[in-house]
Amino acid sequence: MLHTRGNKITWLGHAAFRIDTPSGKVILVDPWILTNPLCPEANKRFERVDTMLITHGHFDHIADAVELGKKFNPQVVGIYELCAWLESKGVQNSNAMNKGGTQKVGEIEVTMVNAVHSCGILDGDHIVYGGEACGYVLRLPGGLTVYHAGDTALFSDMKLIAQLYAPDVALLPIGDHFTMGPREAAMAIRFLNVRHVIPMHFGTFPQLVGRPEQVRQFTQDISGLEIHVLKPGESIGELSSHFSAQV
Repeated sequence: MLHTRGNKITWLGHAAFRIDTPSGKVILVDPWILTNPLCPEANKRFERVDTMLITHGHFDHIADAVELGKKFNPQVVGIYELCAWLESKGVQNSNAMNKGGTQKVGEIEVTMVNAVHSCGILDGDHIVYGGEACGYVLRLPGGLTVYHAGDTALFSDMKLIAQLYAPDVALLPIGDHFTMGPREAAMAIRFLNVRHVIPMHFGTFPQLVGRPEQVRQFTQDISGLEIHVLKPGESIGELSSHFSAQV
């Protein structure tokens, strides 16, 4: 059973997540939302966005960052070069950082960790340098620690993420072709020593053939593991000002 400590985590399809904190703050990760065909229409409407985190500059992770950034003026977290590009497009409140660093952004503490992936930004007809792809370890109100892996291949230093940050829940890509597939994601779960996993980055495009049931097959020997398979728009956790939500 995952205790979300009053936070609510909603999968918006692909790698996009919305996190609502007990105080009502809204955090978005990898904002391909407004133009994401898998995101339900009801989840494309926002009254506020307080923090926006971006793992890398590919369109399926950053497509709506400029529009949402200008509209809601959130605190924006990304690697240095990506934040510089967003600033050039008129997005303010940049909190640029780099891998290995930690900073406090609003109610949450953010650590940028490695990801093994490319990071070019499609700007008009050109691809511009966007720094490197990354993942994030988020420490939410109430002490919940969430690891969003971003787009990544399997890498053995995930063991260090387990040792240093001990995430309660991991949001892992499983689709294959552009990221880890189910077999690699199963090994990532072992490296991370995590007991709660939300699969992401699957089913959006024809090439993303990995499925959660395959991850379950490869991890059936791991005692106590819970793989939370969400449909786009579904959530884990209930908002609670007393951090008492449970799932």
